[in-house]
Amino acid sequence: MYTSDALARELGRGLSRSPVHSVCISGRDALANAEFLQAALQTLATTAPVIADTDGQRPEAIAVLHPYIQVVQVILEVPRVEATVERAMETIRAAARVGCAHAVTIAGTDEASDADYLQIVEKARGASEAVQIVIHPGRATERGVLDRRWSVLLEHAMGRHADVRVALRLSGPATTQ
Repeated sequence: MYTSDALARELGRGLSRSPVHSVCISGRDALANAEFLQAALQTLATTAPVIADTDGQRPEAIAVLHPYIQVVQVILEVPRVEATVERAMETIRAAARVGCAHAVTIAGTDEASDADYLQIVEKARGASEAVQIVIHPGRATERGVLDRRWSVLLEHAMGRHADVRVALRLSGPATTQ
């Protein structure tokens, strides 16, 4: 268990050891204690960008944390319950309102339909025209080859929003280092 000061000191030690790209606040419910994170980030006062990688279910946390974070990334698994998607889009709207860069990552499953993906793309664009969208196909693509379905899906998605990309998930030894 950390206090906010102890967390800030630990992060500061890590940041002082070598150059880093960014600090990432992540986990399924990463923003559950926004006041704790606010105190830690305020104490840390890092120049490294801070990214909030979240499930998007706590849009109210963005108002508290926006002075300390530069990017809000919402990760949604598909298929997803409509209320969960709506709450995630409120997080995207909150990030847009305060001027944080924002993105939606769609973590696909083999059960997800193209309509599941496209619905989230449309909702994300409706939440913010500046949103970046990354689609990760399901596990069936792990052998490193995308079939025609994904190029067609990308074409349809980009017809709804220009900033969409499809990216394979990394697995195996490359992700364990």
